[in-house]
Amino acid sequence: MEQSRRINFREDERSLLLRLLLQVASAREPEIAAVLTGRRSLVSLAPEQRIPALQASGVWFQLLAIADELLAMRARRELEQGAGFDEVPGSFASVVAQMAANGHSAQEVQATLNELCVGPTMTAHPTEAKRVTVLEIHRRIYRKLTELDQPRWAPRERDLLIADLESEIELLWMTGELRLERPTVEREIAWGLHFFREVIVEATPQLYGKLQGAFERHYPGEPIRIPSFMRYASWIGGDRDGNPNVTAAVTAHAVTEYRDTAMGWYLTQVQRLVTVLSASSNVVALPTSFKPVLQTALDKSGQAHLIAARNPDEPLRQFASALLARLEATRNGGMAAYHSAEALRADLNGLSCVLEAIGGRAVAKRFVQPLLWQVGSFGFRTVSLDIRQNSTVVNRVLAELFALTNPTDPVAAGTPQWSARIRAAISQGEQLEIDAGRLSPEAGELLSTFSVIRDHTSGLDADAVGSFVLSMTRSADDLLAVYLLAQYCGLSTSPGGGTIRLRIVPLFETIADLQAAPGILNDLLGVSLVRRTVRDFGARQEIMLGYSDSNKDGGFLASNWELAKAQKRLAAVGHKHKVRISFFHGRGGSVSRGGAPTGRAIAAQPEGTVAGIMRVTEQGEVVSSKFANRGTGLNQLEILAAGVLAHSVGSPGDVEPKEAPEFNEALEALAGMSQASYAGLMAEPGFLDYFNQASPVAELALLKMGSRPERRFGASGIADLRAIPWVFAWSQNRHLLTGWYGIGSALSAFVTVRGEAGRELLARMFEHSRFFRLIVDEAEKTLYQSDMEIAQLYARLVSDSDAARRIYARIAAEYELTRRLIGDLTGGDLSARFPMFKRRFDNLRRQMDDIHRLQVDLLREVRTNTGTVDQKRATDALLVSINCISAGLGWTG
Repeated sequence: MEQSRRINFREDERSLLLRLLLQVASAREPEIAAVLTGRRSLVSLAPEQRIPALQASGVWFQLLAIADELLAMRARRELEQGAGFDEVPGSFASVVAQMAANGHSAQEVQATLNELCVGPTMTAHPTEAKRVTVLEIHRRIYRKLTELDQPRWAPRERDLLIADLESEIELLWMTGELRLERPTVEREIAWGLHFFREVIVEATPQLYGKLQGAFERHYPGEPIRIPSFMRYASWIGGDRDGNPNVTAAVTAHAVTEYRDTAMGWYLTQVQRLVTVLSASSNVVALPTSFKPVLQTALDKSGQAHLIAARNPDEPLRQFASALLARLEATRNGGMAAYHSAEALRADLNGLSCVLEAIGGRAVAKRFVQPLLWQVGSFGFRTVSLDIRQNSTVVNRVLAELFALTNPTDPVAAGTPQWSARIRAAISQGEQLEIDAGRLSPEAGELLSTFSVIRDHTSGLDADAVGSFVLSMTRSADDLLAVYLLAQYCGLSTSPGGGTIRLRIVPLFETIADLQAAPGILNDLLGVSLVRRTVRDFGARQEIMLGYSDSNKDGGFLASNWELAKAQKRLAAVGHKHKVRISFFHGRGGSVSRGGAPTGRAIAAQPEGTVAGIMRVTEQGEVVSSKFANRGTGLNQLEILAAGVLAHSVGSPGDVEPKEAPEFNEALEALAGMSQASYAGLMAEPGFLDYFNQASPVAELALLKMGSRPERRFGASGIADLRAIPWVFAWSQNRHLLTGWYGIGSALSAFVTVRGEAGRELLARMFEHSRFFRLIVDEAEKTLYQSDMEIAQLYARLVSDSDAARRIYARIAAEYELTRRLIGDLTGGDLSARFPMFKRRFDNLRRQMDDIHRLQVDLLREVRTNTGTVDQKRATDALLVSINCISAGLGWTG
């Protein structure tokens, strides 16, 4: 039988999935098979056939993505098997091999590891268009494919596996992608925790084990210790910027859920220790020093007699049982509870030492060391929950408090009087008697949030609450307003002269804010309370950088250049104040929102701006693409952590090249010209209408992707539109201009002014500047996914045809110019340097174009048949088409 032969996935995997999908589709909608095979177009179908056909196309895109993930995983394994550990790009083995080759001593390595801190952060506004139920089916299909790849199956067993696979595709077909209602924040919390429970918690000690193995190979005999440097965070349940659904009660619920997840995992793992640690004192002689340690553990458990009677002559099992009893008390609030995760780590470390002393090193490595690393990374919290709010809300609430306490002398935010009032209150340690009954709902909610922060920073795990991230930070006074509110709400360590028990982090988002950031930081660090607080947190100030809004503000090249400059300048300000500056990168899935390949993006960061510490957001569909399966999840974590480690130790070749000043001057000119071109497009008369009508931006809200509204304060202009739907809309209509617009004009003007010398300089920059190379590479790939013929179809939806022709012509001209000049720079056809990327998109292009043409027709129908049955049917089909296009591109925004 055909099904029974050994599948060679390089040739047959996609054909197997397509064959099974065709079988599923044909049993329900026979004509759909013709669409999937390209014999019939979507636009030729009857209205009632559109949704099944789109559904089939979307399922096919999803299946291809699963196959690609599996093939990528296999390719990494084969490279490791054939060429060796050290040849796998982005791996710890590769980085550590290079460190050893560059002469870094074990002492230098240990010092770097001791400072290493890598923080993947799940965000509170997932752009994930797929439902959790669909993600679970995807995971089962992935696992079934990995099973099929094993050579051990008999023909009958292989047939059963293929039948199972077909049943999962049937379920995927029947489940549907569209959410019937917008998810609650509670569901989003559960969505985020799904990836920790299924992948991240187990992958983290495996990650440390891979690094340990690399050091054992390249630094043999050196006692290099691997600390728990992965520190996970989340915004899910804490990000209330523009989201009224995230209340203080929701935040408290989130902290509890995150804590319970960690406790549940530890209980399972310690119960496993109780089961396996069967060593008998009649067989092995335990160190005499262990006897008082065991007795102390038994006494603290509150169950000493019971445990000793149940497990006589099994001291290690007794010890593990005592730990289990204390963990249960911790979860339930009992008297025997641990007071911190460090106390649990100390007990586990003692157990590991005893095992090694009696010759059980392999047992300790297998059963105890992973748990030690997990407790170090996850504590009693799983993640540190960041709180985010907008500076406008913070200032409004503080102004309300000022007015309540001194109604005859109101002060307005942004004035000298406002600044003086805040600074005086901080320096005097001022406290307010606040009558909650007199507060507005907004003020009451924010102060309640600070109360939740206070309760949990002094609770079981002080890191249960991470940072307070202030979006749209425009001045030091914006940040000092947060300090003062924290002071009012009991987060000060002592009245007047104390510190604030909360990390307060500015988020600089627009280009103007990035340019102002160094001055803001300098002003902030001039305040004594801030300096003392920062010193309490290890003399390190974290700063978050926004890729999305700066891109929407000034275009791709200008945004990235301003981000790079801001990091250098902020690091210099920190050095002046003897404070280390660490950066939190607010990246999204698409290139225009910072979603470049992780390893290369880290390598392109300015010299001296990583220094062992980096946080990055993992947003929406990026989370599911990285962490849906364990092998891929481990690889993604390794690429991130290895990239940070590599950037931190550096190498002789990483010294700033002699051309750096010349490169920087050229980049400044290019960024300025690119931003001017981008601003010119935004200023075109009728551009807002073009954007709204030539894209499905208005219809995106119907997808019910996340709990957050699409706009911060309900306005209708581009400035207040969130960056996610901005990028999402431009991807749906295949303009994709957020990833390339303005670069062609900049390159053209640069060469026009500087002539042949300018061309030679650009060529040298492309060869030697990691930053410029990354910009060119990512713009090139985005251009390849763009399609001006498809874009023109959307442009015809604009009611003002003259404006539509003018704006489209400008975009198309810039597209052709950018394509040509990037081709001149790279010396090849568009994306020829990225064969895997090109091949994947080429495989989808025909179907993608077909879906776009149908989507244009559907947009026209939805907008003209208002309130009719036809509109409802067209709207449902439109939403499925949006999901299909997202699946084809591999991201939403």
